[in-house]
Amino acid sequence: MKLDVTKNWRLAAERLATETDPRRRQVLAVSVEHGQAEAAADLDRLMATVSADPRYHFWGPAGDTGPKGRSTLREYYGGLLANDCHRIEFDVDRMFVDEGGAFTEGWLRIAWPGRVLQAMGQGADVVDDPDAYYLYESRNVIIWVVDDEGKVVAEDSYNDGA
Repeated sequence: MKLDVTKNWRLAAERLATETDPRRRQVLAVSVEHGQAEAAADLDRLMATVSADPRYHFWGPAGDTGPKGRSTLREYYGGLLANDCHRIEFDVDRMFVDEGGAFTEGWLRIAWPGRVLQAMGQGADVVDDPDAYYLYESRNVIIWVVDDEGKVVAEDSYNDGA
């Protein structure tokens, strides 16, 4: 399976093309830029889309595991990029936008490098080739909170734990 990273921002870009409200355009524009910067593995460009004090929440079976604060978030994204874990397709099929941010829902697919999964404690029953990529798939919701300057304050993610 080949992941299509353009799905991460496709729906937001389509909506941006027809949105007339300036604030909603700002919310949509930062969503598109954030997704494109992540796909391009451009850490500085990605961090330019984020507020001075971001508070991410990644909700799943283990509770909230999201990074808090700009330096922690930079470390988080830097680790994703350095370990080749940014191969992400978020196939958004539902989106709502208002003045405070956006709600996005769809299928999240990540190509995890085998060596990273091994480092995370996955055994040979899951990872038989450290040089291969392994597909993670989950139904996911991301709520994007955007500040008055048009920067991402929170990327609050909820998944089904698959």
